[in-house]
Amino acid sequence: MANPPRPSAITLHRASHVLEVGFDTGETFRLPCEYLRTHSPSAEVQGHGPGQRVLVAGKRHVNIDAIDPVGHYAVLLRFDDGHQTGIFSWSVLHELGRNHEANWAAYLAALEQAGLSR
Repeated sequence: MANPPRPSAITLHRASHVLEVGFDTGETFRLPCEYLRTHSPSAEVQGHGPGQRVLVAGKRHVNIDAIDPVGHYAVLLRFDDGHQTGIFSWSVLHELGRNHEANWAAYLAALEQAGLSR
């Protein structure tokens, strides 16, 4: 099995609310803080089992206050709305980057269906 992609650079652009993550594969993803917050791998967002995902709304202006390393495999993103339980492994960040467009479209559709706003 091939080694999972590892980040080569992580840069928080506070003014534009974007986390830029470069990987050793040569890929670089610009991930909006709102996207990361609404797709957090935390139990608060993902639920505790299949089909329990929580639709998080109203995070258009959320930003990241701090990025804390977790071992050699992940970062803990501390958001300015108090959310700080999502540990983003390198593979989760890579997947969120590669599937950003499709994930975001599905999120916007779910918000609209639920009558919620960003």
